[in-house]
Amino acid sequence: MKARFPFAATLAALVVAIPLVAAAVPHAGDVAPPFTLPRTDGGTVSLAKLKGKPVYLNFFASWCAPCNDEAPAVARLTLKYRPRGLVTIGVDEQEDKSKAIGFARQYRLPYAIVLDGGPMGQSYGAIALPVHVFIDRQGTVSTYRLGQMDPSEIEDAIKKIL
Repeated sequence: MKARFPFAATLAALVVAIPLVAAAVPHAGDVAPPFTLPRTDGGTVSLAKLKGKPVYLNFFASWCAPCNDEAPAVARLTLKYRPRGLVTIGVDEQEDKSKAIGFARQYRLPYAIVLDGGPMGQSYGAIALPVHVFIDRQGTVSTYRLGQMDPSEIEDAIKKIL
């Protein structure tokens, strides 16, 4: 019995914690949680300053295989829809600046990369990567997706916020 108790206690703790994490996930129709984060190239990005623009938040990390798979499509779609006002922000989760910059250079990402030490990821429910959040011009979450998206899904979500 003693060998099972630690497992049971851990399982019970997870079951209790899961609804708390899930409650933090923004849903379609919710106001997007505010943030201000440092850019890898200097300065900051603040959601409040982007009000009136369609915003695509792409949470990633350099070690995340699906994030690497998606990066070329995210770059291509950003360039395609930037003339219509799209602002894409790459949110590097809990990595140092050099890894974020390396990822951005590897895929020639044409958008700002910000560094999150965890608080923004928590407020956006980034319990795994990638996470995609599409915010309309009023600052409302239009589409929220945990996990990999194919390029056509990303494009459809972008079109909904333009």
